[in-house]
Amino acid sequence: MSGNFPPGAAPGESVIEARDVVKTYDTGLIQVHALRGVSIEVNRGEMVAIMGPSGCGKTTLLNSLSGLDDFDSGIVLINGQDITRMPDDRKTEFRARDMGFVFQTYTLLPVLTAVENVELPLIVSGTRPKEAREKALASLERVRLREWANQRPSQLSGGQRQRVTIARALVNRPAIIWADEPTGALDSATATEIMDLIVELNQAEHQTCVIETHDPKVAARCHRTIQMADGQIVREDSQAEMVAVANSH
Repeated sequence: MSGNFPPGAAPGESVIEARDVVKTYDTGLIQVHALRGVSIEVNRGEMVAIMGPSGCGKTTLLNSLSGLDDFDSGIVLINGQDITRMPDDRKTEFRARDMGFVFQTYTLLPVLTAVENVELPLIVSGTRPKEAREKALASLERVRLREWANQRPSQLSGGQRQRVTIARALVNRPAIIWADEPTGALDSATATEIMDLIVELNQAEHQTCVIETHDPKVAARCHRTIQMADGQIVREDSQAEMVAVANSH
């Protein structure tokens, strides 16, 4: 079974658990309360969207949960492990092995081919080059890009570049995929195609997926949507509720 879960873990078990997470940015002139005691739980295999107006704290929450940013107080458990107490080098290794990241801006290295970009997390986590290449090609196959493996990002369309990013996020068979506006830079047809792919992979692999988005159509593809405002979770919407919102746009 895919995903780096503890032995015996099953769909429905809690994979992400955050309790009373507080994050304040001090600009010197004012204090910005980005997260005001946020608590959240996400189960294995869930696709969860995080929505809210600009500045509501959704990016800070995603970065805090994934260990990209430190926070002031509270606890974040990933697969039962307290990332709050992890030293930075251990946290980096943990992210490379157990997490995949998909960003709006692709974050591909232009001098590397598609397959070389996909290999990067494997190389970072110490995989042998031959094995890394085989796994990277298999991951590109899963996003239907195997034949473009030797193309550089500049030779690919926006949708193809985002597929390479997804292939890289999936290459380690991580427990969790974090996606920050994964369709934000794409036209609506390509955005639908990318979300079709993310949903398909979620159903096939049972990986947990947390997606930050401003697009109700993206949120409507997720199992539930967490709505944020002013650094707090203000409500949770079901998939049916978000489908209704998306259809009204």
